[in-house]
Amino acid sequence: MNFRGYARGPSGQVHFQVSGSGMPLLLCHQSPSSLRQFDPVYALLARAGVQAIGIDTPGFGQSDVPAQVPTIEDYADSITCVLDELGIECADILGQHTGSMVAMEATIRHPSRYRRLIMNSPTPFDAGQRTEWLATLIPRQQSWQPRHDGSHLQEMWDRRNRATGPHWTHLGAMHRHVVQMLQAGDTLWYGHHASLVYDQLGRLPLVKHPCLVFTNTGDAVFKIISRTMEVRPDFDYIELPGGTHDIVDEQPEAWAAIVARYVTAATTTLQA
Repeated sequence: MNFRGYARGPSGQVHFQVSGSGMPLLLCHQSPSSLRQFDPVYALLARAGVQAIGIDTPGFGQSDVPAQVPTIEDYADSITCVLDELGIECADILGQHTGSMVAMEATIRHPSRYRRLIMNSPTPFDAGQRTEWLATLIPRQQSWQPRHDGSHLQEMWDRRNRATGPHWTHLGAMHRHVVQMLQAGDTLWYGHHASLVYDQLGRLPLVKHPCLVFTNTGDAVFKIISRTMEVRPDFDYIELPGGTHDIVDEQPEAWAAIVARYVTAATTTLQA
């Protein structure tokens, strides 16, 4: 079973993609991106007995742009509306980076609708980091605009190149994600702004669901992921070696195997 559709959410129409059948798993992308972040693993998850449901966060991909600057809480409410549209009572949920905040907050705000949580490279920024990046990163993103000479296209490529780091190898992933950034256009900053006004670190104690923290050692945020485990040592933890924040493209088989094993396991404790 593979199809696309729209759910009516508080911020407008929310675009989603369904692949396979089995235990439903919502997939929340990093910012800025779209549900196409998970293109390499939809079929892999489906073959493993997981119904993979990718969602375009409002303002990204083919979802409507919110009328107001959105928060993580707004995103969490919007993606939960996809469950209503599909008639799903309860699902597992996974999110990477900003998506980890959306997924986490969804379980906090709508606890009966979710069974297990997977945070793929969570980003629990401390107060100082959030303040600094709100003052620097967001104004830079807000200043982006098209130019007659096309230099804005190179600027977007260079921006993501820097964010990914010097060791990226997957040209197709880089191109696809830059296209998604360009599609978001002048509201591209919404996702990172939502992540920086949200206190993921402070809200970790509110998570009541079984949770897997899943990361890879080459992700740019790897050094701060340990904060999650310091606050919540009860969470399961697995890491893959190397890679970047494009780990889904770089190691799709290994990534999908870990996710599917957690979602389909009879118990919630995994060993790396």
